[in-house]
Amino acid sequence: MIDTHAHLFLPDFSEDLEDVVNRALENNVTKILLPNIDESSILSLKDTVKRFPEVFMPMMGLHPLSIKENWQEQLEVVKHELDSGEYIAVGEIGLDFYRDYGIPREVQERVLEEQLNWALEKGVPVSLHTRGAIDRTIEIVSGYAKRGLRGVFHCFTGNLEQARKILDMGFYLGIGGVITFPKVKLGQEVIKKVGLEGVVLETDAPYLAPQPKRGRRNESAYIKYVAEFLANLMNMSIEQVDEITTQNAINLFTIQA
Repeated sequence: MIDTHAHLFLPDFSEDLEDVVNRALENNVTKILLPNIDESSILSLKDTVKRFPEVFMPMMGLHPLSIKENWQEQLEVVKHELDSGEYIAVGEIGLDFYRDYGIPREVQERVLEEQLNWALEKGVPVSLHTRGAIDRTIEIVSGYAKRGLRGVFHCFTGNLEQARKILDMGFYLGIGGVITFPKVKLGQEVIKKVGLEGVVLETDAPYLAPQPKRGRRNESAYIKYVAEFLANLMNMSIEQVDEITTQNAINLFTIQA
């Protein structure tokens, strides 16, 4: 399996990263994709990848909730790193309108579009954060998709219409622990209707641990609970879920499992 979205470079894993990686490997998670957060996380991201280069694959981007008044300078730092390193995608980028964080929406959109242009220039996909902003993100991204951009809507929790629009653009749905929560009936029904052909698995570790680990620090090994839940939901074997979602990740990010 491939965990397409985890933040194992955060301090949450500073004491036991090797154990976390070993547990992932023991549970058939062979690759873990690491989206950057902002300019302050670059060094930690790079150091983490150096420790386990055969497992970790990094992305580079500026998260919408990390945008500051000097966002132009932030983008310069992130872009320099993107140009000078080997990154499989631009991420984590996007929009967050969940509540007022003091970051103007128009600034979030400008930062997003700048990074979408980077991805097009580089010929790499994007990993999109879309909390409270799925419709607006689809609206913005659709124009780039027509120009060949591909990517994933990370932590997708939208409705059926939104899911179909995303899939029709050639983008993927990132499905993680939230799908296992008892109150997420809408998301479960959406996946049952659209199938797994446009789904990739993720954890968002250390956040959003699935049942039965909810409330604990999430880690890549727990992706097995997401796969098990989807297998039951879709009346498939876990092996089928693994095969389909892994191939989707390989296709999207142009990597080997």
